[in-house]
Amino acid sequence: MINVVIYSENTVFKTDLAHQIKTWSQDYTTDETATPDIVILDEKSDDVDTIRQKYDRVPVFVLLKKGQKKLPDTPFIKYMTKPFGLNTFLDAMQSALNLIYSSQAGIVKFNGYELSPLEKELKNLKTGERAKLTEREVMMLLYLYKTKGSVTTKNDLLIEVWGYSPDVSTHTIETHIYRLRQKLEKNPDWPAVISTENGGYKLNF
Repeated sequence: MINVVIYSENTVFKTDLAHQIKTWSQDYTTDETATPDIVILDEKSDDVDTIRQKYDRVPVFVLLKKGQKKLPDTPFIKYMTKPFGLNTFLDAMQSALNLIYSSQAGIVKFNGYELSPLEKELKNLKTGERAKLTEREVMMLLYLYKTKGSVTTKNDLLIEVWGYSPDVSTHTIETHIYRLRQKLEKNPDWPAVISTENGGYKLNF
C-alpha cells in the first residue's frame, strides 16, 4: 500500500482529497500516523525544505492555487496547479514513485556521504547538509567510485568523463576536482575524501 500524507489548512479540501484518493485507487491509504510514501503540500510551498529534511527520498507534491508561481519540477518535488483531474494526479504520483524506486540502486555511499545521481546531489550523512553537483562532477564521482579505491589517472578521467574531447586538458580535470573538493572536503587544502596519489586521484572509502 502507498501511504499519502496531506498537509493542508483547508480541512474540507484535505478530507475530500483523501476520500477521493482512497475511493478511486485501493492501492493508496491516507494514514497521517504512518510514514508517508508521498507527501502533499496544499498551498504550502514554503514548507518544502522542511518536509524534505523530515522525509528523505519521499516525493513531495506541492499544490498551487491558480496564478501562484510554479517552480521547475525536480525528481522529488512536483508542482501542480489546482484544479486538476484526479486520474491525472494519481498517474503523476505513480510516475514519481516509479522514477524514484527505479533509481534507488543508483544511490552511492562513501566516506560519510550519499550521492544521488538522479538529483545531482551530495548529502553529508552526519550533518544532513546537501550540496548540488554539476553533471560532470557526478560523472567524476561515479567513475572514482567504480574504481573502488584504486588510483584513477587524469587520462582515465579524460576518456571516461569527457570522451577525449580536444577542448579538454588535464588542467580542466584539476579545476573540476578542486571545485568538487570544495563541496565535500572538511579541509580542501588537506583532502581526505578525494586524495591525490601518483599524479592521479583516489576516492577513499
